[in-house]
Amino acid sequence: MPRSTEKLDLATRAAWLYYVAGNTQNEIAEKLQVSRPVAQRLVAFAVEKNLIRVRVDHKLADCLSLADQLSKRYGLTMCEVVPIDGDTPEQLDRKLAVAGAQVMERYLIEEKPMVVAVSSGRTLKASVDQIAQLERPQHRLVSMVGAIAQDGSSNRYDVALHISEKTGGKHFLLPAPLLADSEAERAQWCNHRLYRIVESLSAQADVAFVGIGNIGMTCPLHEDGFITEDEVNELMENGAVAEMLGLPIDAAGAHVESPTGRRVTSIALDAPPRRPTIGFAGGQRKRDALIAVLKGGWLSGLVTDELCARAALEA
Repeated sequence: MPRSTEKLDLATRAAWLYYVAGNTQNEIAEKLQVSRPVAQRLVAFAVEKNLIRVRVDHKLADCLSLADQLSKRYGLTMCEVVPIDGDTPEQLDRKLAVAGAQVMERYLIEEKPMVVAVSSGRTLKASVDQIAQLERPQHRLVSMVGAIAQDGSSNRYDVALHISEKTGGKHFLLPAPLLADSEAERAQWCNHRLYRIVESLSAQADVAFVGIGNIGMTCPLHEDGFITEDEVNELMENGAVAEMLGLPIDAAGAHVESPTGRRVTSIALDAPPRRPTIGFAGGQRKRDALIAVLKGGWLSGLVTDELCARAALEA
């Protein structure tokens, strides 16, 4: 994105926060992570470019308004909504990745040692690919989800490992398959000493980044070999429309009790979250899953697109 366009978008954001949301310049500086003089100049630049009329006259302002409405509706403490302008799925994926990377960097840039818990998934992995190389070896990256598929292959969307490579921080792999062969085997995996070490560390996390998946024959869990066609059907018959960390969720946002779900070894999330828990999802096929997760109160933060945001507000 050209620097001039980045400045215009940032000025639009500052203008919306000042004129519509009623934030002070100190609050704007804190939210945009800039100095107060920079915040002042951004608002002045928005005025100079005739963005200030009855409302902020820029596409991004619609997304800021949607983010504000979503935050109020679903109790979010942060929300980023990317605009859609006739994008292809690939273009939308890139927008989500860039926005997701910016959100992740707000935490990863911290100098103080942090424990960062993460799930896996395409959107999360794409976001990590957009993160700048950071020297933060003091951070610890903890995977909350088993990274082994049913055929023994590893999950190439293991996000904790990729963040570790970006930051130099220590990576903690959850030592279990995503789905155990039985409930008894799941208990064995989850009672293993190494599993409990990672589980304990995850409980200390300062922030959690989680992907949101849909449930269906084209869902990532099925495409990537973690669950079979029969298991997909069983989850759907029990009302599952979404999953986080492989744990099934119904349309009302409640956890689904099912034979397959009871074999998932992932570290469970809290609802409502005890720590900042930020979800990353967008696109048409994730819409119903995203709405379900929001209804269940599983998230405190969200990165999504304009159409999913509008659908969530209409739900």
